[in-house]
Amino acid sequence: MNAHDENGPVAALPSAVVGRIRERLRTLEQAHGVHVLHAIESGSRAWGFESPDSDFDARFLYVHAPDWYFSVFEQRDVIETPIEDEGGVVFDVNGWDLRKALRLLAKSNPVLIEWLQSPIVYASAPDFAGEMLALARRFHSPKASHYHYFHMARKNFREHLLGDRIRLKKYFYVIRPVLACLWIEQGKGLPPMTLHELLAGVLPQGPVRAAILQLRDRKMREPEFGEGAPVAAVQDFLAGQIDRLSLVATPEAPLTSGAPLDDFLRRWSRR
Repeated sequence: MNAHDENGPVAALPSAVVGRIRERLRTLEQAHGVHVLHAIESGSRAWGFESPDSDFDARFLYVHAPDWYFSVFEQRDVIETPIEDEGGVVFDVNGWDLRKALRLLAKSNPVLIEWLQSPIVYASAPDFAGEMLALARRFHSPKASHYHYFHMARKNFREHLLGDRIRLKKYFYVIRPVLACLWIEQGKGLPPMTLHELLAGVLPQGPVRAAILQLRDRKMREPEFGEGAPVAAVQDFLAGQIDRLSLVATPEAPLTSGAPLDDFLRRWSRR
């Protein structure tokens, strides 16, 4: 495991928390006989709208020694650990084997692509994330990506944003996927992970953007970001976009040989 640049966004996190997560990763490496290639923050802290009391959702990609992959039977390809609460700070640390991740990348899995773009990096092997992200661009399917984000947005809207009183933080679980859909629709490629980049790319100005930023600033200030009346500008924007996006047609990914994925797995399992 290679510690990441301490001058990046990870430096803004409490050093004790970062140290605890890295300690957990080292323990998992030893316990499972693996090497952590890339470890990041995946939740609201990485999306750019965390509350003061948000959990820490660490995710990582790891690789076994080459012989592990020469097995007649499939073996467990995830590492899951119990959620821990240490003095009110909640940790959730889980990882995927590299072969599993590459299979998902071949299907343009948006969650994996977000992991590769997270601004908060706890550890990373030199060049790994950049190389894998280049593969992700090569295999990107606008159709699969749009499907993922659209259904996430519509589901969360129906479940959380209807009624006279709503949990205001739930707006962000609709805002981000709607903006990602707009990004894809406009042919911009892989949607970025952070709210800031999505807004800059598809909603650079106007009253809706201002209302979203006002909500974000409140959420980041208030530990208990509670209920409230619907925010009209945001509510109308999201409802209208979800209706419209249900009719948007996006292209299939071009057929791509799996050889680059095999080559990537072989190279990184031998390092």
